[in-house]
Amino acid sequence: MNHESRLFGEELRRKRLTAGLTLAQFAQIVHYSKAQLSKVERGIKTPSRDLARLCDAALDANGELASLASPEQASRRKVLAAGALAAPAICLGVSAASGNAEHADLAGIFHAQLDHYRKLGQTTDPATLVPVLAGQVTVIQKIASHTGQRASQPLLIIASRYAEYTGWLIQETGTDFGALRWTRQAIDLANAAGDSNFAAYGLVRHALITLYRGDAAQTTQLAERAQASTLPPRIRGLAAAREAQGHAIAADYDSAMRALDRASALLSATTLDAGQPVIGTANLVDPAEMIKGWCLYDLGRPRDAARIIDRQLATIPEGATRAQARYGVRRALAYATAGDIDHACQLTSGLLGDLMRVRSATIAIDLRRLARTLGRYPKSPAVRHLSPRLGTALRGATP
Repeated sequence: MNHESRLFGEELRRKRLTAGLTLAQFAQIVHYSKAQLSKVERGIKTPSRDLARLCDAALDANGELASLASPEQASRRKVLAAGALAAPAICLGVSAASGNAEHADLAGIFHAQLDHYRKLGQTTDPATLVPVLAGQVTVIQKIASHTGQRASQPLLIIASRYAEYTGWLIQETGTDFGALRWTRQAIDLANAAGDSNFAAYGLVRHALITLYRGDAAQTTQLAERAQASTLPPRIRGLAAAREAQGHAIAADYDSAMRALDRASALLSATTLDAGQPVIGTANLVDPAEMIKGWCLYDLGRPRDAARIIDRQLATIPEGATRAQARYGVRRALAYATAGDIDHACQLTSGLLGDLMRVRSATIAIDLRRLARTLGRYPKSPAVRHLSPRLGTALRGATP
């Protein structure tokens, strides 16, 4: 199943229904079997050029459907995209290994590249970036191995951040084991550089995996272990926010609010070092407040959750598509749970394109919950209109 097939199938179904045709009636018009057309509409089967043209003509689509079925161009785009992503890693690795730049400067170059990849990760299928990031980790380690201990330190620190981000993207593909393995590698690299504090953030990352598994006890335990008083406020604040999420899925309102108060105080006191990669999210202006909105939904207060997420979503940068989709789906879920179905459908409709682009196993958890919630309102015109597109997104937004 590819993106072009899903888009073609979704548009074909929409136009067929608008024309008032059943699948059986349409099959007689284009002389294809009902079963084959059903697979095309669901994005399971790629339409041939002939079928695309027949459908386009039968539905008076004026070339819109035919233009969506172009497998050769799609394949070429994928090749070009892969080459564009891989080129910085390969070229940078070669020039760094052979050039005369100081190793501290090399760490700065790799840092800038990581910022670039994190921005790409906001708009790109995570599976596309993982091999590139893994290659960067290898390049940086090789360069570090040819330097003295002092010179290698900044390189190993930046390598640890690459490894941690690789683990996060692997979690987004739905592979928890791989995510944990890369998180452990990130901790090992940080320890080798003398950055023992980063191991605590590894616990926060591990707690995110158990959170999405719905394991409240382990989530809170891991997060509590990352809040030792000797740790930097940023790590402790992120850990307190994760602890709050663990308490929330256990329906412990008071404990969740206390943890959020700690998170807010710690994160407000944090001063980010411009010379080091940001630990944790870089797209939330007020992480503790956004997580409060997240927690309030789990605590059975969907309307309060929706109001907070509304405000916080407005502060997320325009290019942070993955973050916008993550909290946007949770906002739509909160409105749907609160009974505001029309608004929930309107919000969801605006997210579907982004969900297909970023493909996230974690966001898909909330998307499935949203679909089940909306499914309780089969007579709603808004739900009936959204349902075909939402079904396509559910199949295509998950890696």
